[in-house]
Amino acid sequence: MLEVLRNAAYARLFRAQVIALLGTGLLTVALGLLAFDLAGVQAGVVLGTALTIKMLAYVGVAPLVSAIAHKVPRKTLMVGADLVRALTALCLPFVDQVWQIYVLIFVLQAASATFTPTFQAVIPEILPDEAQYTRALSLSRLAYDLEALLSPVIAAALLTLVGYHNLFLATVAGFLGSALLVLATRFPPSIPDAAGAFGERLTRGVRVFAKRDQLRSLMAMNIVVACATAMVLVNTVVLVRGVLGRSDAEVAVLLAAYGAGSMLVALALPRTLDRIPDRRVMLTGSALLPLGLAAASALIALAPQAWAALLLLWFVLGAATSSVLTPSARLLRRASTQATRPAVFAAQFSLSHACFILTYPLAGSLGAHLGLPAIALVLAAIAITAAVLARVAWKPGATDVQEPVDAGARAT
Repeated sequence: MLEVLRNAAYARLFRAQVIALLGTGLLTVALGLLAFDLAGVQAGVVLGTALTIKMLAYVGVAPLVSAIAHKVPRKTLMVGADLVRALTALCLPFVDQVWQIYVLIFVLQAASATFTPTFQAVIPEILPDEAQYTRALSLSRLAYDLEALLSPVIAAALLTLVGYHNLFLATVAGFLGSALLVLATRFPPSIPDAAGAFGERLTRGVRVFAKRDQLRSLMAMNIVVACATAMVLVNTVVLVRGVLGRSDAEVAVLLAAYGAGSMLVALALPRTLDRIPDRRVMLTGSALLPLGLAAASALIALAPQAWAALLLLWFVLGAATSSVLTPSARLLRRASTQATRPAVFAAQFSLSHACFILTYPLAGSLGAHLGLPAIALVLAAIAITAAVLARVAWKPGATDVQEPVDAGARAT
């Protein structure tokens, strides 16, 4: 898998991704502590609102940027987004009102909604060979999972030496480091974006989704993944502390089991996808997730003290999630041309995060009223419906053929 890092351009962009992810992880810890300083016991409300603002920024900004920034070189766009993120993080230590958090989080996440789809769309051009691209996707998945595991540990170590406001400065350093690495990367030539009115460019990615069987299936699988992810991220702490009466450390252990399942599948997928079609891998994962949610409902209701079984179940949920998410960019790559790729990746970024606007409140607010077994069943019912739609949409043997690309290219 590491052989893809021999490509100098990809290696720099991968390092930029890792550094930015680490900075974002430290920001998450620091933001929680800042919210508690400002709002006390209402910190959860502040963080919940900030999370909603993050999702709204992701949903609204990514396609908008794709439509209005089509003439901006990709390197300029990514470096600019990193600089905006760094300046925003630099402002956070000086916040003394809750509303200021909301404004800065929107600006920061809007910049992330600019950077990430652009980053994702350029990687297939740097690594045109599909086998190499698949290995890059697995590395990216590992980076996300390792960040989730390591950032809290690094933050805890730093907090023994410095105050939490200094974590924001580490975040600034991360984004600046990412900007420097992007600036030092040689980008491949890009195809000029197809002409069209603003409205046509704004909806281009969604219209590609509507025309492709695989992408319509992916949209349904996004809902499946959002149901399982919301259950894990929102309710693991409630399950471990509230239902089981276990420690904070065991919250981390259960989340680590989920991350371990995801990482194991990410490591195995490059060779697996050489032998097994994407359709079978992704639809198997999307079928396992609602079954896992139903099993979680039964286990929490009937045998809540079965700690080993919960660890195994969270591991399976993480593995199934990775089997859907890791290959998904291969579908986007095949269903797009170099000219339409930024719009298609922006559409996936926006549409996938829109699912969380539904599932996060369901898992949190409704879960608090109905209880964990009931909300797990509700999410399982939504997920199984979406999984069936995904299977129906993606017909066996269906292949998306790329449209011909324009001959004229310009350097970025």
